Amino acid sequence: MKFCSECGQPVSLQIPQDDTRQRYVCGSCGTIHYQNPKMVVGSVPVWEQDGQVKVLLCKRAIEPRLGYWTLPAGFMENEETTEDAAVRETEEEAGARIKLHELYTLVNVPHVHQVHLFYRATLLDLDYHAGIESLEVDLYTEEQIPWAEIAFPTVEFTLRAFFADLKKVRTGDGGFTLHTEDIRRRMI
Repeated sequence: MKFCSECGQPVSLQIPQDDTRQRYVCGSCGTIHYQNPKMVVGSVPVWEQDGQVKVLLCKRAIEPRLGYWTLPAGFMENEETTEDAAVRETEEEAGARIKLHELYTLVNVPHVHQVHLFYRATLLDLDYHAGIESLEVDLYTEEQIPWAEIAFPTVEFTLRAFFADLKKVRTGDGGFTLHTEDIRRRMI
């Protein structure tokens, strides 16, 4: 940040009085510009038929990770809830209509200043299509997922947790629970 969004004058990095972190502070009007993590919100859209469970994945048409597979997700917008964001992103990226369930994973990614939230979801129908941010969209069983081509560690964590919980549900050893993780490693 170089200039104040309030008055247009230059800002400098400093620790404001009664604070513990460096912030951009306007030398002219005194506005402190706080920078906070961004929320990335999405869903784990599932279709079950004849006992076979498949998850809807999107092949990215944009950077970062162009050509890699992900769950439908994106940055939360102002004036929407996390649930609203999950539904919107699923519609935008996969053209899919979903019934949203509970929050499923919460993953902190502090080195890129993000928090990723994924909700479990059920596809309402098989009328889905690639949105402008997706090259293709398709349903995958656990065995069919292109694991080596998953775009982000948060998506891999969420998918692996989902299929582990699904096994517990099917054997009567548990259910779907909230999973949390901190991912501090940078992608190669």
